[in-house]
Parts: sequence; structure tokens; C-alpha cells
Amino acid sequence: MGGTRDDRVDAYIERKAEFARPILTHLRDRVHAACPEVEEAIKWSSPAFLYKGQILCSMAAFKGHAAFGFWRGAEVTGTPEERSAMGQFGRIATIADLPDDATLAGFITRGMALIDKGTKTPRPLKHARPPAEPPADLIAALAAHPAAQASFDGFPPGQQREYVDWIFEAKRPETRARRLAQAVEWLAEGKRRNWKYENC
Repeated sequence: MGGTRDDRVDAYIERKAEFARPILTHLRDRVHAACPEVEEAIKWSSPAFLYKGQILCSMAAFKGHAAFGFWRGAEVTGTPEERSAMGQFGRIATIADLPDDATLAGFITRGMALIDKGTKTPRPLKHARPPAEPPADLIAALAAHPAAQASFDGFPPGQQREYVDWIFEAKRPETRARRLAQAVEWLAEGKRRNWKYENC
């Protein structure tokens, strides 16, 4: 199946500054040359290039620079995205700021291969928070109430943290004492910190 060109991309290029038009036209032509099946679209107000229904890459132009990037980013180019502009190639002011045609074609082919393989874009790993460390007064209160201690120990770290944070957030000693007593009462009944909202 042949690729398609979208009139909206023509209009987008025409509206842009004089410096940007040859850059955008060059990028468009390079994508079509390397991926004859590519389909054009407008995504998030900028031209995007789709392969087998998935975004392969996109381009945009701003006041002083253009940008070009692959949806699979570093997987395609092997380098992290530039912080100063969207995409993997930083601020593009002239065609000379882009990789040569052969390199660009290689990136496009690699992006297509990732789509062909059907692999999902890896999500960034979440940094796990360290386990909650109960304050001394909560430790003592739990030690005096085995049922509350058992519930607290049986909760996953996130639910333990809700109780610990609640105690720590008390500004006044009397508020903290009230929260400790309430925490022990709820824990003895096997209740989570936000149990009141769980059945809303």
C-alpha cells in the first residue's frame, strides 16, 4: 500500500517562517523516501508520520527553530532526547543541523522495525519509595496493642506509609496524640487509614 500526503501538512509548512519551510519539506521527503507506506496526519497541532497506524515520527516548527523526533526516541537513535527542544535532534535551524540522508534513513528504518516487532514503548521505571519508618511513639503504641501491630505489619508499604505520614503531619502534640489513639483503634479493627472513603 502506498503512502499518503495530507493537505494539512502542506498548509502547516506554508504557514511557518521562511527558515523552517525547507527543513520541514526536507524531513517530509526523507520520511516518505525511507518509508513509502507512511501516512501523514496532524497530531497535537503538528505534522506526524504514521506507519501501520502507529506514530513513527513527527516534526514541528517554532519561532527560531524546528524540531524532529521519533516516537520511540532513544530506542531509535540510541541517544536521549535533547532537553532544549522536543525530539532527539535539538534545535534545528538549518538542514545542516540534521543527520545526513543515509543516517536519517537508518533511523526511520529502525523505527519501522520496532513497530513491525510489535514491542510496546517501555515505560520509565518508577523510583520505589523507601519503606515507611514509624516514629517511636507509634512503635510503642503498636507494641502495646498486638491486634493493631498485626494489622500494621500485614499492610503493604503504601498503606503503612499512610498511617506514618498522618502521624508525622500532626502539627501540635495534642493532635498527634489523638491521631495515635485513632490509628491504634482503626488498626486493631484491621482498617486502612482511609477506610472511610473506600466504599464511597
